[in-house]
Amino acid sequence: MTAVPTDFERVGAEDGLRAIIADFMRRVFSDVMIGFLFDGKPKARIVEMEYQLAGEQLGGPMTYKGRSMTEAHRSSPIMGGHFNRRRKILLDTLRSHRVSEDVIGRWLAHVD
Repeated sequence: MTAVPTDFERVGAEDGLRAIIADFMRRVFSDVMIGFLFDGKPKARIVEMEYQLAGEQLGGPMTYKGRSMTEAHRSSPIMGGHFNRRRKILLDTLRSHRVSEDVIGRWLAHVD
C-alpha cells in the first residue's frame, strides 16, 4: 500500500513551499494596501516564520518556532480589511503556483 502524500508533499515539499512563500511574501511586502505593515520589520525572519507555520499546518516535518499570532501582531494596527487582503494575496499566489483546490481549501482553513 502506498502512503497518501501530505499537503506539504503535494506543494513540492521544502523547495515548492519555499518558492510559494517567497512569492507570497514578496507580494505582501509590496502590496499598496498592507505592505506598510511590514516597514522596518525583519523580512527574512517573517518569511521563515511563514514557511514554518505553513509547513507545519500542511503536514511537513517542521515545527513552527515563532511567537503566538496574538503576540506577534500585538503592535501592528491590523484591521479586518488588512487580513482579508492578505488572504486574497495568498489565494492568488496559491493559484498562480497551481496548487490543487483541495489543498488551497485546507490551507485557507488554517488561515481563517
